[in-house]
Amino acid sequence: MLINGVQTDQITALDRGIQYGDGLFETIAVVDGRFCLWERHIQRLHHGCEQLGIPAPDALKLFAEAKNTIKDNKKGVLKIIVTRGTGGRGYRAPVDLQTSRIIYYSPWPDYPKNYWTAGISLRICQTCLGINPALGQLKHLNRLEQVLARSEWSDPAVFEGIMLDSDGRVVEGTMSNLFLIKDNILTTPDLSRCGVAGVMREVIIELANTLDIPVTIKDVSLENVKSADAMFISNSLLRVLPVKECAGQSYRLDSIPSALVKAVDDYVSG
Repeated sequence: MLINGVQTDQITALDRGIQYGDGLFETIAVVDGRFCLWERHIQRLHHGCEQLGIPAPDALKLFAEAKNTIKDNKKGVLKIIVTRGTGGRGYRAPVDLQTSRIIYYSPWPDYPKNYWTAGISLRICQTCLGINPALGQLKHLNRLEQVLARSEWSDPAVFEGIMLDSDGRVVEGTMSNLFLIKDNILTTPDLSRCGVAGVMREVIIELANTLDIPVTIKDVSLENVKSADAMFISNSLLRVLPVKECAGQSYRLDSIPSALVKAVDDYVSG
């Protein structure tokens, strides 16, 4: 682990990331020693910094520190955390803060391979996402809603939970974005009010457009989820992960366009 370029696992308790969750993070897949979708992750990180008024870290410095962190490991997960830095007491931050950078590597999660052939099961979470357009789409450090939602179940047969906003609209999974397929149209929820605009979600939308697969981004209801022909979730590690069942409703895995799945795999791998 590197913190501000130094090999350590300790950071001051006065850091605003700890005090207030004042920061952002990126989770990046490492495959064959390569950072998948690196440019997109850094672009999103810089966009989030701009939105929050945090000085963005230098991309070349981040890349060098990331390479130093993974060392000779060929496959795993790289996490980059950027906070506003150390700023004493009070919500208002001093203007001369130095941004903090935390970079660490974790082993690749041991997901069963049959998840991608047989599909996964989801549940509907009771914990809701608060509506706040100022934070919508950002991958900020305030993850307590997801922590509470994920604590709702311990059944290993349920892989992920769907989260709604406080008005009952379907938004995303606790750690993933959501796609529905109905009558060959791909739909993903609007994230302008809350939720995380995933890098993989962006890739999937772009590739679907190149394949002439109709894509809509709109408000999604639980009724839309129940009536869908197919469903899958996505994130930087899962890519396209099919859903076989959610809250008693079954879905057809063969309705997920195989051309889209292949295009995503090729794009990320290439």
